[in-house]
Amino acid sequence: MPFDGAHVIVTGAGQGIGAALARALAARGARVLVSDLVPALAQRVADEIGGVPHHGDLCDPEVIKEMIDCAQDAFGHVDMLFSNAGFALGEPDGPVSQPDGHWQKSWDLHVMAHLRAARLLLPQMVARKSGVLVNVASAAGLLSQIGDAAYSATKHAAVSLAQSLAIDHAHQGVQVSVVCPLYV
Repeated sequence: MPFDGAHVIVTGAGQGIGAALARALAARGARVLVSDLVPALAQRVADEIGGVPHHGDLCDPEVIKEMIDCAQDAFGHVDMLFSNAGFALGEPDGPVSQPDGHWQKSWDLHVMAHLRAARLLLPQMVARKSGVLVNVASAAGLLSQIGDAAYSATKHAAVSLAQSLAIDHAHQGVQVSVVCPLYV
């Protein structure tokens, strides 16, 4: 799918990989919704690229729906989702030292945010026989990152989810990829 004229959502787009993706996509002619947890970061990148800002915690299913609604209001439909938002805090006292809340937040952002967005976008992509879903996981999703079991476990799940989506939807015109960068 060409980028020129594509309608794209990039999450975690206020800095790092997400901001670089948003800039690169806009430079190639895409219209980009820039989503980030921090409103000022989303606004800064959106202003820089002529995009649409969105902010909120993607652990919340309602925020994901609002983000997709915002993109559809701005663009009419969504061609591509680069699901990039993530975080890592580490576990200085070993894998069991982080409380359940940390593990749940990791699960909600690194796995469920991908799934929840795909649930909302897939019906339209399948109907158009065209769409792109990109889950940005991590090299920690292929290997284990020492000192952050919650991050590694949920990034492994994000890789598996992308593989399952690719297997089940490729024949319907939906391209699914997973990116596993090293430490940034």
